[in-house]
Amino acid sequence: MSGSVHIAKQVSAQLVEHARRNPALECCGLLAGRDGVIARLFPAANAAGDPAKSYDIAPAELFGLMREMRAAGLELLGLYHSHPNGQNEPSASDIERAYYPDAAYFIIAPRADAAQPVRAFSIREGRVAELAIEIV
Repeated sequence: MSGSVHIAKQVSAQLVEHARRNPALECCGLLAGRDGVIARLFPAANAAGDPAKSYDIAPAELFGLMREMRAAGLELLGLYHSHPNGQNEPSASDIERAYYPDAAYFIIAPRADAAQPVRAFSIREGRVAELAIEIV
């Protein structure tokens, strides 16, 4: 993965909108597209035991979203979730559970005063690198 990620403007706006719908809980979902450009958001239910502090996508829902993505001719390019506390940096748990090394990990800060509401990271083998977000 290069040092940047490309995302459609409306998808970037949808990320923030999803996170602000219920800012006290972590939202989550998948990001898909073609030719390296994220063009569609696939929101998921947060199945974590404590959705105010973590996120998890239930395996059955994850499988269903992947099938829907493939049926639309799209590929997984990213995953997203929010951090209600406003610190949109990968937590130790985020790094440990980064199971898709070729995907970008987007973290949204739902607070209206967040300096950078959306940030993206490459997480591989425990190493984190911030990615520049290119709006297309």
